[in-house]
Amino acid sequence: MDAQTAFLRSLGVEIFESGHRRWPEAVKAQAVAETLEPGATVNAVAGRYGVKPNQLSAWRCLAKQGKLVLPAAETATAPTTFAPLVLCDPEPPQAPEPSRQPDDKLRLIFGDVAIELAADTSAVRIAEIVRSLGVSS
Repeated sequence: MDAQTAFLRSLGVEIFESGHRRWPEAVKAQAVAETLEPGATVNAVAGRYGVKPNQLSAWRCLAKQGKLVLPAAETATAPTTFAPLVLCDPEPPQAPEPSRQPDDKLRLIFGDVAIELAADTSAVRIAEIVRSLGVSS
């Protein structure tokens, strides 16, 4: 038995007399995950597993479609560190001083944006302006 056959059997791949193989989903997922590592190529990983690159690419497509679940990415060997979090009450934003406007104007203020409209502006038009500014009513 050659080294590649021993390697595949150790992963749980069934190898039949005819040469056909039955690949467990976990092994397919492992191979696909290896192609996503920095510097890895589909051809190199396919060679390691003894499959054709187009077969490995098909497995990658399954993973993209969510039909093959990849193993969780291994984290770096550096230990997890925590930094202290300090919460401070921010100063409340200062509301702009209302300016004296004649009664025939309507003024909309959104942050730094001020819009003056005629007092008889329809509610539909005001709603359109508010929506275009990204402010929910």
